[in-house]
Amino acid sequence: MKKSIPYGRQNITDEDIQAVNDVLRGDFLTQGPHILQFETEFAEYIGSKYAVAVANGTAALHLSIMALNIKEHDKVITTPITFAASANCVRYCGGDVVFADIDPETYLLDINSVRALLEKSPKGTYKGIIPVDFAGRGVDMEAFKALADEYNLWIIEDACHAPGGYVTDSKSKMQLCGNGNFAELAIFSFHPVKHIACGEGGMITTNDEALYKRLLMLRTHGITRDLSLFKNDINFAAGQSQAEGADFPGWYMEMQTLGYNYRLTDFQAALGNSQLSRAEDGLTKRREIAAIYNAAFVGKSFLKGQSGVIDGHAYHLYILEVDDRLGLYNYLKENRIYAQIHYIPCHLMPYYKQFGWKEGDMPAAENYYKHCISLPMYPTLTSDEQEYVISMINAFYNE
Repeated sequence: MKKSIPYGRQNITDEDIQAVNDVLRGDFLTQGPHILQFETEFAEYIGSKYAVAVANGTAALHLSIMALNIKEHDKVITTPITFAASANCVRYCGGDVVFADIDPETYLLDINSVRALLEKSPKGTYKGIIPVDFAGRGVDMEAFKALADEYNLWIIEDACHAPGGYVTDSKSKMQLCGNGNFAELAIFSFHPVKHIACGEGGMITTNDEALYKRLLMLRTHGITRDLSLFKNDINFAAGQSQAEGADFPGWYMEMQTLGYNYRLTDFQAALGNSQLSRAEDGLTKRREIAAIYNAAFVGKSFLKGQSGVIDGHAYHLYILEVDDRLGLYNYLKENRIYAQIHYIPCHLMPYYKQFGWKEGDMPAAENYYKHCISLPMYPTLTSDEQEYVISMINAFYNE
């Protein structure tokens, strides 16, 4: 097979292109009506009350941390098996990142590891937890919420890998990842390899109206045009000693806090809306691809771990743990299959090692990293391409 096969790929249709083209020919490239439309429809899809569109998933994390008032040396717990942004957002505000190990069966943040950290310190030592729906598998947010309440902590659910994914709660009710029922805030990414692609882009979901309003302000320089929030009086706003009318003038706005320009554009939002309209089709295809991989690799001697079919998994990634991971990676690359590794443990990145983290601190995460490899997983992956991937892996291991 001459065509290269990446681990992930966007799916852009003629309808997507038309949606973006319509905006480019319209009146608003940014701060227009498509933003609110995307936010409204995404919140409905996820099952949250509110959604705030932002420039990317990292911006979503940063604004979430800001909205929760993290300050210098506040401690926040997260997983080492994630993209660095899940931890970096805490550092942006001067907070301290504390890693807890993963569950080797699920690859998710281990609640027992988190509890052990909390029990070692007086209550109030930690401010919050950032669990990650890694690879598309949903975290048991109900259990984390119970633990967080016990220690008066907030939760940000990093659901970048799992739009449309779900877990079943203790009452046998389906809980969509990022719906806000067990977390103050949740965040999503619209990077090209994600389920919904905007080029770049992100979303924050919440059921808390006060946090929603604060996020809207932080997203746009800390500026508000909401007259109910204005702190200066009408006379000042009008620029004269005595205002002629009873209302604030139409031009008036106030910067009330230090925010950022983390806005999404209208043409990105239009692309997001178009992609969202077929999100369930993409999920279905991802799960079909996962089922084929599961059937192909069950019982293989070279596997170190294989989780099989998982209800509610959104399958952003399909991960194997294998012997001779480096050899397999290079062999696949030689055959134009570009697998990927997700992730190098954050605590062993040079930046975080300066804070004292070292090899041996997170044994489950470190062992996982030695064996993990992400196979091609995206809705436009063809049956022939997938069979080629499977055949090349079997050929490498002579099985």
